[in-house]
Amino acid sequence: MWSPDIFLEKLYEQTIMEQPTATNNEAWKSGMKACLKKALGEFPTSTPELQPVILERVDMGDYYRMRVELTSIDPLRLPVYVLIPKARQGERRPAVLALHGHGYGSKEIVGLLPDGTESYSEPGIHKDMAVQLVLRGMVVLAPELVGFGDRRMANEQFTAATDNSCFTIGSQLLLMGRTIAGLRVAECQRVLDYAVTLAEVDPRSMGCIGFSGGGLVAAFTSVMEERIRATVLCGYTNTFKASIMSRRHCLDNYIPGILQLAEMPELIGLMAPRSLFIESGIDDHLFPLGEVKRAIQRLGEIYKQLGAEERLASDLFQGKHEISGMKSFDWLAQTLSHIE
Repeated sequence: MWSPDIFLEKLYEQTIMEQPTATNNEAWKSGMKACLKKALGEFPTSTPELQPVILERVDMGDYYRMRVELTSIDPLRLPVYVLIPKARQGERRPAVLALHGHGYGSKEIVGLLPDGTESYSEPGIHKDMAVQLVLRGMVVLAPELVGFGDRRMANEQFTAATDNSCFTIGSQLLLMGRTIAGLRVAECQRVLDYAVTLAEVDPRSMGCIGFSGGGLVAAFTSVMEERIRATVLCGYTNTFKASIMSRRHCLDNYIPGILQLAEMPELIGLMAPRSLFIESGIDDHLFPLGEVKRAIQRLGEIYKQLGAEERLASDLFQGKHEISGMKSFDWLAQTLSHIE
């Protein structure tokens, strides 16, 4: 009995039993969102001027690819790739916040190599998702999440391109009562602030997509942001028990006290009745299939309770821990194009 396994299992069951009963009415949802925001950590609520600066603009044939730098939380400056389709110039169109997972950052989803040069090889697990979305007629904003790529700590910039600073940043933030997940959500909200300033964007039709660790950020940003009308979560939706509690994960997944609020499906369900698409590989070893199905079932119950069953969709595809996009990309484009 020296091992803590049984103790932790019992504590989990007790914590689940003590969670507040979900009613999914507006008062309950509002209270839960406030508690979630507190768990993520409070970041400055003042909104300094965005002060966007265009760092580059490249004609990619069917679309323009810009890299823009803007102020997120003073004094942080945030680089964002902005992909704008050439078709229907002069019209406002849907916009999508596209969030990469672990890897070498936002370059990985816009078709670039770590050094910023064009990639001509087959895309990896991120499937060049930002490119796929702009080719479907949407403006795509792909921020570099803090801790990855060009936004690693200064003394960690010279390691392998796929290394990250999640532990370094996350552990320091925890000492100050904040989380790296909360910082990423706060910065994504600033990207949305920038998106609505673009002449090409219809502010009534904004969506979000995230993969793996980017799925976490997409989920919680979508919960907090009513401006996001449709969300795709790739390779993330599960339960905390079966995913990050079952193996050693990156520190950016761990939010103090989160299980005292709810398990993952109930937290994701806080974005209901807004549209949601769940995508997961059948052989994803990080987010196992059985609990993906359980999470989808629970989300189905939440959406049905709110009379919004038709706004929840899913695709369990033949694959591993990766993006598919076979159904989700078109779903996102079609859903945002029909929002009034």
